Amino acid sequence: MSLATRSAGPKSPACGKPPKTIPAALLTLLVQTAAATDTAQPVPAYVLELPDSVTELLVAETDTATLFRFRRDGTIMREYDRRYMSIGEQGVRKQRAWDRRTPLGIYFVNDRLDPERLPDRYGAAAFPLDYPNTLDRLAGRSGDGIWLHGVDPGAGRRPPLDTDGCLALGNDDLLAIAPDIAPLSTPVVITRRLERLMPEEIARLRDELKAVLARWVSSFETRDLYAYLSLYAEDFVFHGLSRERWLALQLGRFESRGAAAVTLEDLVLLKEPAEDEVYLSRFTRSVVENGRRVSITHRLYWRRSMAGVWRIIAEDNG
Repeated sequence: MSLATRSAGPKSPACGKPPKTIPAALLTLLVQTAAATDTAQPVPAYVLELPDSVTELLVAETDTATLFRFRRDGTIMREYDRRYMSIGEQGVRKQRAWDRRTPLGIYFVNDRLDPERLPDRYGAAAFPLDYPNTLDRLAGRSGDGIWLHGVDPGAGRRPPLDTDGCLALGNDDLLAIAPDIAPLSTPVVITRRLERLMPEEIARLRDELKAVLARWVSSFETRDLYAYLSLYAEDFVFHGLSRERWLALQLGRFESRGAAAVTLEDLVLLKEPAEDEVYLSRFTRSVVENGRRVSITHRLYWRRSMAGVWRIIAEDNG
């Protein structure tokens, strides 16, 4: 028999015995090892928690003109794809209207505009972002009209620095991700460089923030003004009001009302990309007082000190 004939065809199990199976204990160990290895990979540093209703995160890395898309896989946000984009002609760190810079921070998609009603330069789709946010206004940054949009169909690929401050993707790229962009829900983090952390570090920060948020809820429910105010930083500002002026409003509010039942839904916990140790908690807060229920979308911006002390530096609705 020739060598070629002997080697032809699929090989049978040795000695005609059935193939060996992996013992159950070993199989369990392999699965656990694979899971441990899987969760040991760094993840985007900005996401501490997202509600089940939010499955997508967009991260715009301005230094490399790249839009990253992350998608939820259980409790982990995994990179799904990345696409080329253009940003402001003058770079980043928007300060005022018409400075042609792209802002840095956490934003949410506000709407999806009809491209038929827009000039061709906005391309196949346009999603306004909620710039300026509370931190922008606190820092004196102004302007508006920051969008995620397409490009003029006849203009070709735009240079990395080529917009009035918006994020611009090729039309095909934007249309590919458009079905997964949910107005009033999808977060868009704009940062110079994408930062990643290990999952255990994310979990530690999440637990810390949720614990202090629970204290905020409890003190509001029981009308414990001292405990409530202890969570607000000395430099806290609310719509231009200093902490002292805002405190005067809270005194009357707490004295005139009894205990309330508070629930938080659709909790979003995110880390600011351009502010050291600043975090956003965004949620729907439902308050039941005297049989009446009121629900609003609320934002609290927290600063974490080097000693691990959390304080609220700003708050807003929406």
